[in-house]
Amino acid sequence: MDFLTEGLRMLTWQQVVMYGVGILLIWLAIKKEYEPALLLPMGFGAILVNLPASGVLNQVLPGVGETNGIIQWLFHVGIDASEALPILLFIGIGAMIDFGPLLSNPRMFLFGAGAQFGIFAAILLAVLLGFDLKDAASIGIIGAADGPTSILVSQILKSDYIGPIAVAAYSYMALVPVIQPFAIRLVTTKKERMIRMSYNASSVSKKTRIAFPIVVTIVVGLVAPSSVALVGFLMFGNLIRECGVLNTMSDTAQNTLANLITLLLGITISFSMQAERFVTVNTLMIMLIGMFAFVVDSIFGVLLAKFMNLFTREKINPMIGAAGISAFPMSSRVVQKMAMEEDPGNVILMHAAGANVSGQIASVIAGGLVISLVTGFLK
Repeated sequence: MDFLTEGLRMLTWQQVVMYGVGILLIWLAIKKEYEPALLLPMGFGAILVNLPASGVLNQVLPGVGETNGIIQWLFHVGIDASEALPILLFIGIGAMIDFGPLLSNPRMFLFGAGAQFGIFAAILLAVLLGFDLKDAASIGIIGAADGPTSILVSQILKSDYIGPIAVAAYSYMALVPVIQPFAIRLVTTKKERMIRMSYNASSVSKKTRIAFPIVVTIVVGLVAPSSVALVGFLMFGNLIRECGVLNTMSDTAQNTLANLITLLLGITISFSMQAERFVTVNTLMIMLIGMFAFVVDSIFGVLLAKFMNLFTREKINPMIGAAGISAFPMSSRVVQKMAMEEDPGNVILMHAAGANVSGQIASVIAGGLVISLVTGFLK
């Protein structure tokens, strides 16, 4: 009967901790509805990969011997060998995004760029705390507020902390409604949060909508070639949406493809959540650095808007700057909610949405730039 207690004898306290982490992620997904499509499979996967002698990591088959388990195989094929899963997810994300608010108000591009400052501040902090450059760069990308980009960059740079980085990125994306109001209030006054903005509701032509993803792909590909896989698939998804002749395919990309890839990505990332690598002091440090990156992103975006107000006749509500992170559409909704709390008739959602979708583009460009800079430095 020893085989009945074999698993209990192999159980470690770190694995028990990971059961708690997995249950917490599942609770956040179900009870709080924080990124449930990803946190639920990630949480359940964290439990699976930490069961002693788990067959999802490796297994012994009669006549074959030891072979990869299903999660290990998915990780190798979908992330480790090809980075296919996070890249394919960008097709679905691109198909979901309406760039109309951004194209009708191009200055919102500035906030998408400005709100990426937290990435580089977090990289510097991670280096100062003792992480090597490839790990520090991967940790800093948490500040992109873009889970697939965080996963892809950490995998390409061969970081040892893919699991903690993925958990931090998606957890903080889900906690945007908690983190951003705190950060925004630190650097704004009630009067600033009440600023009203006019919105030019002029429609964006179909030709412009079609040309935009093509032009962005070419320009970014020439300026930052390492971003092409990220930006290109994002823009391809958006082109499917805007072309008008692939409505069924656009719907498939937005729903079936995005949901399937998200499901597989969540449970596959759990491969990097094995207890011996996850339950460390460094994981706690990564979570804290990730929080720092999100707060700095939001603050710097607000400060950029306040700086622009020094030179513009029509004042910008500084909260718009915080919406420049990539967490779409959560950040723009948070900003609109805060504006309504201060002034019930203040509608700045379209401006916030423009900054927010700009953050989608800026985050993947930043990811490509970080890859280029780090790989070039390490050569």
